[in-house]
Amino acid sequence: MLSTSMDLAAMAEALSRSADFRVLRRLTPRIVSSLPAGQGTKTGILLDTETTGLDHRKDEIIELGMVKFDYLPDGRIVGVRDTFATFNEPSIPIPPEVTAITGITDEMVAGQRFDDAAVSAFVDEAVITIAHNSGFDRKFAERYWPIFEQKAWGCSMTEVDWRAHGFAGSQLGYLLNGAGFFHQAHRAVDDCHALLEVLDFTLPTTGAPALAVLLETARRKTVRIWAEQSPFELKDSLKRRGYRWSDGTDGRPKSWYVDVGESAVDDELAFLRTEVYLRDVEPRLQTLTAFTRFSCRV
Repeated sequence: MLSTSMDLAAMAEALSRSADFRVLRRLTPRIVSSLPAGQGTKTGILLDTETTGLDHRKDEIIELGMVKFDYLPDGRIVGVRDTFATFNEPSIPIPPEVTAITGITDEMVAGQRFDDAAVSAFVDEAVITIAHNSGFDRKFAERYWPIFEQKAWGCSMTEVDWRAHGFAGSQLGYLLNGAGFFHQAHRAVDDCHALLEVLDFTLPTTGAPALAVLLETARRKTVRIWAEQSPFELKDSLKRRGYRWSDGTDGRPKSWYVDVGESAVDDELAFLRTEVYLRDVEPRLQTLTAFTRFSCRV
């Protein structure tokens, strides 16, 4: 006898109450609704791009997905305002490895172009843009649509310490499973819907939505410290400490650098002076905020 959806829901509920089972439910995107804005309600954008490659200076966006949502000061998401999904035909054929990863073919994007005015209008009222790898997506988005240069950005992958909150890792699929869902990721907007549920998940460690942690982190200033002209033989030591390499081709220094919180600057400078340069130095410092962090303009 075939079980009805009500029978399956009851079985899932029973299993979820047992310590021996975990239940994953298929993610159903939230219904778009025009809710009246309450006191303190703000609007955010979840964004995901698919591109022909990893270089924001030359590769092209072939798909843009966005979900516009409203949230309260405590990080609770109160509704989905709108969604946006569109393809764009690049100037070259889509590389086979990109099609293998994204499922996007040349036939799917043929003849399609971004409506730049529509993109700008969609994000205009948002106070923050969030991507699950803002270090990647922001650079591409700013190159195509200057309005993103004016927005605060948050990164759901790096600005929440997911492992500290009990998750196995920071990949979107892991996080979605941890929140009790699974989804068949085919389009960029599908990943935005998945990210919405992840950010609305109440963290057992704080009793608040994950979005609240992200917003708190995004509001803090960070400082970028450039370890210019550091000895080559110490590169592994710098990498272990979290430094990344800038090759200097995008106008930034050719140097190792690291981003730290304001409270950690003195300790990092002490490390450079005692372990790297072996003398008193004054490295180049840059203060970053949500309006400049992850941007190629810094």
